Amino acid sequence: MAGPQRTLMLVVRARRMVTSRSSPRARELWARLLDHDPESGAVLLERLDGSRTLASVEDDDVAMSALAGLMARLHSVPAPEVLRGLGDIARDMLASVPAAVAALPDPEDQRRLHGWASAVTELVGEPGDRMLHWDLHYDNVLAAEREPWLAIDPEPLVGDPGFDLWPALDTGWEKLHATGDAPRVVRRRFDLLTEALGLDRQRAAGWTLARLLQNTLWDIEDGRTTVDPSQTAVAEALPRH
Repeated sequence: MAGPQRTLMLVVRARRMVTSRSSPRARELWARLLDHDPESGAVLLERLDGSRTLASVEDDDVAMSALAGLMARLHSVPAPEVLRGLGDIARDMLASVPAAVAALPDPEDQRRLHGWASAVTELVGEPGDRMLHWDLHYDNVLAAEREPWLAIDPEPLVGDPGFDLWPALDTGWEKLHATGDAPRVVRRRFDLLTEALGLDRQRAAGWTLARLLQNTLWDIEDGRTTVDPSQTAVAEALPRH
């Protein structure tokens, strides 16, 4: 009999049902859906160990390598045409920048937003065609029986793999920030991920800046009038774009 931590998980925060739209190879990387309630959005997943996420792995290089392995397999899959595309999302972000900049009183924050938008402008014409998870970080990778680790809570998107890196770079940010070693760890994670995934470093840095832009636009929509320091710290740790 399974122990108390190895139970079927009832996940009530799922925003999209994705298994019918993703490819068989992609579904192998995600926890399998056993049942769901369309009205409440609750989903019943295969047996996972909810007490063991990648965050429980003490060696960050080992944890990041495991995450990179999942990401590499996912990105090897061409995305179904029914999924929304990064190109449309990027163009929507760029259209929102002027109003967002006006909401930031600090000239340095305004400069940052303009710089991140410039990086997106350079890339928007080639948004990519790979299957992205959009939220793949340590707490969204759980120990399992079918494979050592499986991803949960995907937000499927078709686009460039570089757009998928930020959640991994930022994962466990509060703990990283407390050590005072966050910039070094972010650079180490970026190096490990881009090497494991075979990514062009400048493109990957540019699409990571796109994530920072997206996060900041959401913050401003919610009433924030400054750029979150964690976004600035990640940007400064990236290779110069």
